[in-house]
Amino acid sequence: MQSKSQPTEARTAATVEAALRALLAEVLGLPSKRVAGFTDETLLFGALPELDSLAVANFLTAFEERFAVLIEDSDVEAEDFDSFGRLLAFTKRMTLA
Repeated sequence: MQSKSQPTEARTAATVEAALRALLAEVLGLPSKRVAGFTDETLLFGALPELDSLAVANFLTAFEERFAVLIEDSDVEAEDFDSFGRLLAFTKRMTLA
């Protein structure tokens, strides 16, 4: 992982989670209220029809832009998209490190 630029504000676990939820809603076209209800156990890839392999690619591109990071192939695993909790852990790993 490589940071593209310094963030303009300090990131916290809460702000990262809020940004992840907003990004999921935006990229997948899901209602914000639905995404707000996601728990760590909410299944994503394979359970949400909106989250297919093309959506994952679009999500990762938008993720890099939103969080000003560069994601290397070795940084991401398919399992990172299994559940919201796994995706949140990935997001924290990439943005709070």
